[in-house]
Amino acid sequence: MSHNPLIPPGPDYHDHADDEAGDLFAHQDPFALFANWLRMANKKEPNDANAMCLATVDADGMPDARMVLLKDFDDQGFVFYTNTQSAKGRELTTDPKAALVFHWKSIRRQVRVRGDIQPVSDAEADEYFASRARDSRIGAWASKQSQELESRFALEKRVAKKAAKFGLGKVPRPPFWSGYRLAPTQIEFWRDRPFRLHDRLVFLRANPSTHWSTKRLYP
Repeated sequence: MSHNPLIPPGPDYHDHADDEAGDLFAHQDPFALFANWLRMANKKEPNDANAMCLATVDADGMPDARMVLLKDFDDQGFVFYTNTQSAKGRELTTDPKAALVFHWKSIRRQVRVRGDIQPVSDAEADEYFASRARDSRIGAWASKQSQELESRFALEKRVAKKAAKFGLGKVPRPPFWSGYRLAPTQIEFWRDRPFRLHDRLVFLRANPSTHWSTKRLYP
């Protein structure tokens, strides 16, 4: 098979420097390790270091994936927001399990997360929605996310109508817009190493109320 010129060659590791402070496998708290890596990515990624691929499954068992933004995390899980009537919202209602992937090319690392999905509280959703730019709040009302759109003009018309409706007043959170928290039972940390001999450390637990165990994987 001939090489596709759009596919770059393998990396040259002659100038590859390992900027990890300490031993990856000495870490005991996956959320502290994630915070450390996200802090590093925030300094080097060109934009959206909090971008993550969210994978779900539809009613027919067909996998689905898309990029979303992480909006909060702590030892309870990873939080993102969306229109609950969107494709991802419907899929998470049917099967409330999901997977996440963070890939930070600039620091040669990725994190994979799997677990159960739980809705955030109304108070959490209200607080985050209120923090968004006003135009984004109006856009949330105007967009029938994941439904067929006949034209760009139709979308702009809906945005204008919602803007006129709310005027200069408060833009409340739509009843069909909220957040989800992925409560992880598995978190894998992957660090690029020369010649595909990567480091892989996995944290595992039976459910969010149990303690983590760890294991190392072959690359």
